[in-house]
Amino acid sequence: MNDKIKMELQCPMPKFDFDVITMGHGSGGLLTHRLLKSGVFDILKNEWLDQQHDGAILDMKGKIAFSSDSYVVSPIFFPGGNIGDLAINGTVNDLAMCGANAEYLSLSFIIEEGLLMKELWQILLTIKKAAEKAGVVVVTGDTKVVEKGKGDKIFINTSGIGHVHPKASIHHNRIKEGDVIIVSGNIASHGIAIMSVREGLEFETTIVTDSKPLNHMVTSLLEKFGENIKFLRDATRGGIASVMNEVAEITSLGIYLDQKQIPIEEQVDGACEMLGLDPLYVANEGVFICIVDHETANEALHLLNSIDEYKNASIIGHVTAENKGKVIMKSKVGGNRMVNFLPGEQLPRIC
Repeated sequence: MNDKIKMELQCPMPKFDFDVITMGHGSGGLLTHRLLKSGVFDILKNEWLDQQHDGAILDMKGKIAFSSDSYVVSPIFFPGGNIGDLAINGTVNDLAMCGANAEYLSLSFIIEEGLLMKELWQILLTIKKAAEKAGVVVVTGDTKVVEKGKGDKIFINTSGIGHVHPKASIHHNRIKEGDVIIVSGNIASHGIAIMSVREGLEFETTIVTDSKPLNHMVTSLLEKFGENIKFLRDATRGGIASVMNEVAEITSLGIYLDQKQIPIEEQVDGACEMLGLDPLYVANEGVFICIVDHETANEALHLLNSIDEYKNASIIGHVTAENKGKVIMKSKVGGNRMVNFLPGEQLPRIC
């Protein structure tokens, strides 16, 4: 484990029977019990986990949203985060894009034999911190161990559930000509943070992941603008280009973007150019696309910009009746070009 991870350990790790995960930790026996009790149950302690049951009984009424996702990012530690907070934020954000606030999560690990206990401990601490920031509670889960060489250190699955905001009406069929497209912040940072570790790239300042929970910002938008927020989507794999193509295809409307208005950090833009990557297709983990009524756009942007984490949010385009089913972008030099779906995987294993 590198020095950075050691420095990030925020509370003393209990003494485990082994320094690494063994097949015995997945047996369901004594080692499993000790690992869960001293790790997951103590760190994420709450009334549901305290029951140490295979499920959780929840009392929920009204319209709810449910989502599930799996995380296989490589490497599992990267600038600004690790697979743990990525897993929490990812499912919290998927629910937020439905107009829902995540309340309860399940958390399941598939761990490769040989994973360092110190690494698992750091991931658990990061999960705790991310869950607290998002305001979500982990209520159930599962742990499995696979033989060395049958996994890649650790995979995580999270499922989440939460109530849909009463003012939310998020659906692609509400998008119409003239609606405005807003991106919530600088694009491509997460994908390049991952690539900087894989490729050993060095920059003047460290490029860090943009991973963060989006639910609080989405709640603020819905509280103030309600049904004028027509569509939300986090721009993860495939980046903002894929989101825009999905919208154009499913609505049979055109999307017009202005490249000059798409925010991107200078170092990230330079790294994309050096690696031969188009930042429009690079993954984000804390950036969302918001399509709003044109009369609401400037106020919505002002609300986003008033929060430091969203100070780079920008209006990047609009919906048009022209070029139906296509995404057209005005380039920095003034010409128009078509932005298509990504034909393959530009950056594998980024989430």
